[in-house]
Amino acid sequence: MRSIIRSFSALTAASVLLCCSCGNKTTVTAHREQTEIKLSWWGNDDRNEYTIEAVRRFEHLHPDIKVKCSYSEWSGYEARSRVQMNSDTEADVMQINYGWLSQYSKDGTGYYDLDKLSDKLDLSQFSDDMLEYGRVCGILNAVPIAMNIETPYYNKTIYDKYGLELPKTWDDLFDCAEVMRKDGIYPTSGTSKSIWLFLISYAEQVTGKELLSEDGDLQFSADDFRIMIDMYCDMIDEKVIPQVEFYDRTYIDSGIYGGTVAWVSDALNYCEKAQENGFEMVVGDYTASDASLSGSGWDAKPATMYAVSRNTDHPEEAAMLLDFLLNSSDMAYLQGVEKGIPLSNAARKYLEEENMLSGIQYDASLRMENNKYISTLDPFKENGDVIDSFFDKCDLVIYDKSDSQLAASDFYNQFKVILRKNK
Repeated sequence: MRSIIRSFSALTAASVLLCCSCGNKTTVTAHREQTEIKLSWWGNDDRNEYTIEAVRRFEHLHPDIKVKCSYSEWSGYEARSRVQMNSDTEADVMQINYGWLSQYSKDGTGYYDLDKLSDKLDLSQFSDDMLEYGRVCGILNAVPIAMNIETPYYNKTIYDKYGLELPKTWDDLFDCAEVMRKDGIYPTSGTSKSIWLFLISYAEQVTGKELLSEDGDLQFSADDFRIMIDMYCDMIDEKVIPQVEFYDRTYIDSGIYGGTVAWVSDALNYCEKAQENGFEMVVGDYTASDASLSGSGWDAKPATMYAVSRNTDHPEEAAMLLDFLLNSSDMAYLQGVEKGIPLSNAARKYLEEENMLSGIQYDASLRMENNKYISTLDPFKENGDVIDSFFDKCDLVIYDKSDSQLAASDFYNQFKVILRKNK
């Protein structure tokens, strides 16, 4: 990722002292009372760096507002945010996961109604379709920053070495494994969630069913889950992918994995090191039974969203900060396409004018935007208990402690229990 500007040259020495307030508890500057609000997000060091710089620029524009920053990597952020939202102590402006809307705001009252802040937050920069992702029971709880989808990425250098075309179908992956496995190379790979969603797309293509109905009801049978378990075990046996328990992201960097499946928003995290090591990483087609139907069974969702706490004492100031994060040229410049192509018309226009729309993350975003078969991801498909249960059942089959029919039946029953608890 391009380096972030570490100083803002337009600031005077005095205003630098004013702006560097992330984490500072002081609420009064010389001759000026300040309103303090809190911003929270998750991410790696690069994201933390550019977001803190954006906060400094916002504070420079609005010296009467002080922003306290709270950030960490994903797992810590999720756990802490759960406690804070349950105790009404969350940040005024929050980066939230799409699935949190159904988890924490089932009736639409879990977050502030952003339509009420439209005099400070320019919602006209977003299409109605995109804003719909943030509505619960008709109430605008959150605004999506960009869209996201699990995407195949391939090491073209490795594939060229073996004289292989990049995979388009499931059969292609097995054919490539037959050539590569003698050298210990896997055609693709992925985390447990990525492979789980990968297998759902396969089963939906094969069965012609969707896992869940529009109302969130289970439509798969135990036999349909058996299709997924059998496919996973076959992929392990034929060395198409490593077992998810043994997935090692650094093997992408060294070429042991000829590819991976990962979110658009994670494209740089998963591909950049391999590119630095001299490999050509490219975006692949969405794997399908029929290459002409690439995208069928694959689901997109907001990459991440911003919401305002329903408990905020400063909704107008929170809306001003949110508008800056979503629509300003400053934030567009600093963030680039790190979270995907911005959905804000203003942010995207700025990036186009500055020729900043490029790279593997941009390529992945375009592939998603231009595919007509992609559906909307039901948040329950990302349920961690379901995913853990699925791979536990798969392992029983792999290690000859069960057969796929019994494992699928057990998983089917567990799925229904978990789904019922989350309704």
